[in-house]
Amino acid sequence: MLGLLGSSFLAPAAALAQAAPAPAATAAAAPVPAAPVAAPTVIQRIEVIGSQRLEPDTIISYIRLRTGQAYTETAADQALKDLYATELFADVQIRQANGVVTVQVKENPVINRIIFEGNKRLKEDKISPEIKLAPRQIFTRSKVRADVARIIELYKRQGRFAATVEPKMVQLDQNRVDIVFEISEGPKSKVRQINILGNEVFSDGELRSEMVTKQSRAFRFLSSRTSYDPDRLAYDQQKLRQFYLTKGYADFRVVSAVAELTPDKHDFIITYVVEEGKRYKFGDVKVESQLRDFDGDVLAKQLPMKKDDWYNAKLVEDTIDKLNQTAGAFGYAFADVRPSYDRSKENLTMGITFQIAEAPRVYVERIDVNGNTLTQDKVVRREFRLAEGDAFNSLQVKRSTNRIKSLGYFQEKFEVEQKPGSAPDRIVLEANVEERPTGELQLSAGFSSIESFILQASVQQRNFRGRGQTVGTSVSYSRYSKSVELSFTEPYVFDRNVSFGANIYRRDFNSFNFTGQNRNNIYQQSTTGFQLRLGLPLTEYMSLIGRYTLNLDDVTLDQATYYALNPVSGQLECSNALAGRYLCDAIGKRTSSILGASLVYDTLDNRVRPTRGNTASVSADFAGLGGNVKYARFRANAAKFFPLGKGFVFSLSAEGGAIKALQKRVDPSGVRIEDVYLTDRFYMGEPEFRGFDIRGVGPRIVRKPVATDPATGAVLPNTFVETRDRWQDDAIGGRYYYQGRAELEIPLGSGAREMGIRPSIFADIGAVWGIRTPELNDVYVQTCTASDGSQFTSFATARTGQQPVLGTGCATQELSSREFFYGNSVRPRVAVGIGFNWNSPFGPFRLNFARALLKELGDDPKTFTFNVGTQF
Repeated sequence: MLGLLGSSFLAPAAALAQAAPAPAATAAAAPVPAAPVAAPTVIQRIEVIGSQRLEPDTIISYIRLRTGQAYTETAADQALKDLYATELFADVQIRQANGVVTVQVKENPVINRIIFEGNKRLKEDKISPEIKLAPRQIFTRSKVRADVARIIELYKRQGRFAATVEPKMVQLDQNRVDIVFEISEGPKSKVRQINILGNEVFSDGELRSEMVTKQSRAFRFLSSRTSYDPDRLAYDQQKLRQFYLTKGYADFRVVSAVAELTPDKHDFIITYVVEEGKRYKFGDVKVESQLRDFDGDVLAKQLPMKKDDWYNAKLVEDTIDKLNQTAGAFGYAFADVRPSYDRSKENLTMGITFQIAEAPRVYVERIDVNGNTLTQDKVVRREFRLAEGDAFNSLQVKRSTNRIKSLGYFQEKFEVEQKPGSAPDRIVLEANVEERPTGELQLSAGFSSIESFILQASVQQRNFRGRGQTVGTSVSYSRYSKSVELSFTEPYVFDRNVSFGANIYRRDFNSFNFTGQNRNNIYQQSTTGFQLRLGLPLTEYMSLIGRYTLNLDDVTLDQATYYALNPVSGQLECSNALAGRYLCDAIGKRTSSILGASLVYDTLDNRVRPTRGNTASVSADFAGLGGNVKYARFRANAAKFFPLGKGFVFSLSAEGGAIKALQKRVDPSGVRIEDVYLTDRFYMGEPEFRGFDIRGVGPRIVRKPVATDPATGAVLPNTFVETRDRWQDDAIGGRYYYQGRAELEIPLGSGAREMGIRPSIFADIGAVWGIRTPELNDVYVQTCTASDGSQFTSFATARTGQQPVLGTGCATQELSSREFFYGNSVRPRVAVGIGFNWNSPFGPFRLNFARALLKELGDDPKTFTFNVGTQF
């Protein structure tokens, strides 16, 4: 039977009413003489009826009635209270007849199941551990009421103050019940309005911007900060106080903060009442030091606050931290810096004296590594910048923490703990690590606007056998590129601070151009090779990396598209008319033996997603130690990240490079050609340079068809098609390039941040140039007659403005297209736009909208680019 729990119980008073004897009726006519007082009834026997699970003796033990005692109504009433207090019974009645006391009970049922209905936002596994009722327990009303209150409290913590819980009971056989909690979750209670009273200096909008809680608005649909949270309300009061204290209002206080729930229980209206007080300036700022290495007067001159500056409590806190860090850098691990305030309400000044108490110089007694089961101790210990017996240095401890975190083997929130040693001048450093998986098996599929469909697979172990070594293999496949690679890295060779790495790879790349919207393969480059690397740290943040690379390249063109029969040799050869001299020059097999070195400086706080720090590198490569490719190539890049507060991160980066051939080359006809091979030059465009298509910036040769009269179809002399989608556009790269980026990452609410959504605005600038002006040709179509009398056409080229010699059997020729050379300019190209990064459930997603503000003739701008993939 399904019914409300509230109607399933009888109050104990009902049982007492039934147990009490009915008063005798009084006669109205004549007075009745007083009856003699009856002697109290002595209990002869106590009987228990109705019990199922409990033994009668057990039930009797709960009451104070005993055989041989006098039976009174008071004693019976107390017995009823005692039995109901056990919460084992749904109904109890006590009767007495001729000295026999009968206790009739109805036991509370046993819970068979606990069922939750209507809970979508809060799953059963979150509710069940929080309630008291459980299967096979005795059902009680008090536990049900407590559990209802607890479930409602859980929903309030999620901001759902309109949630209701209706408990119901389903009767089963054998005195068992199912308890059903019918839950109506209701909408999430939002903060409709934040009112601030008493503020005169700062507007409501300025103060609301300092709070974590935000007013519910349509544009904040992804933010979780619009939900009401009592803890957040208290935190916002502290945020208001901090804001006013940084502006000099030392007497500021929040008089009251009230959150009112609207009648429909859907929204909250929060009202703050504040008192701003007067604005203070800094008075005398001093430093009193009891440490022998610290001169108080010298330190006072270096403090950021000066007399008559507006008082700033945050500046005071930062100064205390800075003084503690300075003391720690000199070996005083337990230095105590305390500010002493001298407030003058008359002059509205706040004098401060920073008192540095005497403390012993501390030495590292021991370094302990705990929690590592797979990773060897030495992998962690070698990242410490301190050794046992060294003088304590807080900066070196912080650096050690960052280096251990950068390994990626342990928990993200790792800190080196500092504990007192066996003496006041001794300290123990503890690295309590929690290992996490370091092996990665990744399969991904995606779509790119550059390479169409992409498939990738990789296996990597970043902590091989707990030695800190990295081994891996990867395979990738797309419409225009294929590769397979094996890699190995040993960060400490023979436990020395020297790193070694090796890669073996095979890469196949298809270059392409566009004719209108059609993408055409140009040349195919197959590279087989290996690279060896050796790294040597020069300082804590600077390292030198040497490398040797050997590449075997094979560049080919599609013979059916770009080859023609040489009438002299009678062999198929690359046709300048079909491919162009620059492509014909690229084909062939080459061996590149490259020796290189890089000087790297890196202070980033996180190499995956940095928020502060600098990085810079200078690289040089020399090809010519054997092989038939000879050049010198130089590159440099630098980047800086600035945290602007409130989650904003601004970054600036710049890079540039140059390549110089160490050989001179001429074509078979003796014409001087570009000394740097087509495959070794620099290219620029998507995705590195947003706002332009792939290889859309820099030197290029464009073939424009001859224009015709739309009415008659006749060829227009010296007039060529200016519609880009009819050009054959071939980027040929350059020998020099530079590129710069400025980007501002914009934070969203915590909900969007947890989803991995990161929008940004950016500006890109760059150029690639320096190629030797190639020989440009006109392409002619010749009408010819074969020896069997059949007609055919052939193509011939000649320098611009000249006509080629008619081929054998050819009678006429007509200009088909002309080559133009564009983009070989050092002038900057500039693009601005917005980016959108999202770690979606399908994998990383990147979307860019960019507009080219500055470009050169021939450049190929592109507004929209995207890339999306998936992992499984």
